[in-house]
Amino acid sequence: MSDIVWFIGKRILQSILTLFILLTLLFFMFRILPGDPTTMFVDAALPVEAQEAVKEQFGLDKPLSEQYWTYLSNFVQGDFGISFSSREPVLNVISHYILPTLMLMGATIAVALMIGILFGALAAWHRGTRFEAAIVSSALFFKSAPIFWIGMVALAFFSYSLDLFPTGGMYEPGKEATGFFQTYINIEFLHHLILPVAVGALYYIANPLLIMRSSMIEVMQEDFIEMNRAKGLKESTIMFKHAMRNAMLPVVTEIALLIGFAIGGQVLLEVVFNWPGIGRLIVEAIQQNDYPVAQATFFLMGFIVIVLNLFADILYGLLDPRVSYK
Repeated sequence: MSDIVWFIGKRILQSILTLFILLTLLFFMFRILPGDPTTMFVDAALPVEAQEAVKEQFGLDKPLSEQYWTYLSNFVQGDFGISFSSREPVLNVISHYILPTLMLMGATIAVALMIGILFGALAAWHRGTRFEAAIVSSALFFKSAPIFWIGMVALAFFSYSLDLFPTGGMYEPGKEATGFFQTYINIEFLHHLILPVAVGALYYIANPLLIMRSSMIEVMQEDFIEMNRAKGLKESTIMFKHAMRNAMLPVVTEIALLIGFAIGGQVLLEVVFNWPGIGRLIVEAIQQNDYPVAQATFFLMGFIVIVLNLFADILYGLLDPRVSYK
């Protein structure tokens, strides 16, 4: 037990240090980028005194070291600052974009995992056949192709040529929805969701598929598989009930990494499909030199990845008794 506590404590401290480094990098990264953010909200026609007053309001008149200390202090207190462009608290700005991103990313990861696990197991079970070669080749093809290219091809074919799916967004232009159920639990939202989810799932499917295939190949060599065959169990029962069940462990830890990759790819996916989520917000914030919004969104993405990796490390040890914390 003491080894487990020591390991968890060590990983938590490492995660806190990583978050601190991330915060520091975000602060200095956006301040060395070309462009002056004050031009977005300070009218050049204003008197010099008025311009200085606006800069003072956002703390941009202070030395860089003082800005950095204020920035860290505010983050510890959960204060992400005020958006330069909208003049709203950053948390209020981000809150409008979180749910659409979670809906899209959650559905994408769920589909990629379900299909990847199933076809990875089938590919291993039919090892050495054309079926396996076709499955693995297709997964690697979509993994190697840029996600924005897959998205544009899908839009050109399914939306513009066949007119089967909308060209982007969550709703038809001009329509507004209020409330969770009216916004997300309806046929129109699902219709807009299908194509970006399919594109994202095709892009992310390779990792769980290949990991599941490798794990299944190892499990199929175990003695209990032959014992189940000797008992006269059906091949489908052996594969789904026994082999897949024991091969799932490596895929569990892959979920954290998959979410990390999905967060990065989400930016391009949302831009291609004009999806009103965090990814598109990041692009707009960078274009407008809106430091507070860009910093907060990047920190949120990094925080999710770091926490998920921490949970994956702990969960792997709890699920697999072979793992030693010494």
